[in-house]
Amino acid sequence: MRVAVAGATGRTGREVVAEAESRGHTVLPVSRDPEGDQRDRAELDALLREEADVLVDFTVPEATVEHVGAAAETGTPVVVGTTGFDDAQLDALADAAEQVPLLRASNFAKGVQALLRVVRAGVEALPEYDVEVTETHHSGKRDAPSGTATTVLDEIDSAREDALERVYGREGHHERDPGEVGVHVRRAGTVRGEHEVTLAGDDEVLSLTHRAESRRVFAAGAVDAAEWLAGREAGSYEFSEVLA
Repeated sequence: MRVAVAGATGRTGREVVAEAESRGHTVLPVSRDPEGDQRDRAELDALLREEADVLVDFTVPEATVEHVGAAAETGTPVVVGTTGFDDAQLDALADAAEQVPLLRASNFAKGVQALLRVVRAGVEALPEYDVEVTETHHSGKRDAPSGTATTVLDEIDSAREDALERVYGREGHHERDPGEVGVHVRRAGTVRGEHEVTLAGDDEVLSLTHRAESRRVFAAGAVDAAEWLAGREAGSYEFSEVLA
């Protein structure tokens, strides 16, 4: 399979390139600042039209929307690992998915998919417990909270009858509202990614944690998704479908 990788010079993009090559795929690395045999972003349209079977994108929201638009025009399936989209950008991705198969995930680690299932089970079993979400990433991560944390929060809401008000950090003097969920963001060093959900009440605490030790887990999941997505019909797909 011929895999175009947008953001090939980025932290995760480099890992995607290495993972795809290790599986014997032909890799077509793309970057705005190409190095060596990498292709310039200006060549992406022609690359998708003439050479690539699938596009994997780990860039930034503005660039991803542009890349997905090119994929839609050329009929190229696309895997998106970028996070931090606003509503208008998400609408643009949804429009593209009407023309090509598109799989977007905030996290491609298999363990995170397991975490989501366990979080749902915990929230459903302990509906009266307070819920807090804490995430930690490297100092260079741009969006906060992380896309994975937002996905966790969405899962919590879907497991309850009433959605919780999201409170981002706390200061001042006030009691915790039972109808809120605290969201705490830490940025430090080279932390690959850590997410913890705390459920507390009745003199007990349940902590559910996922920690990524290497970006290779994200790259492996993204390549799994690319292999699965190629050849499918147009539409929006979830990473959970790949694992299923």
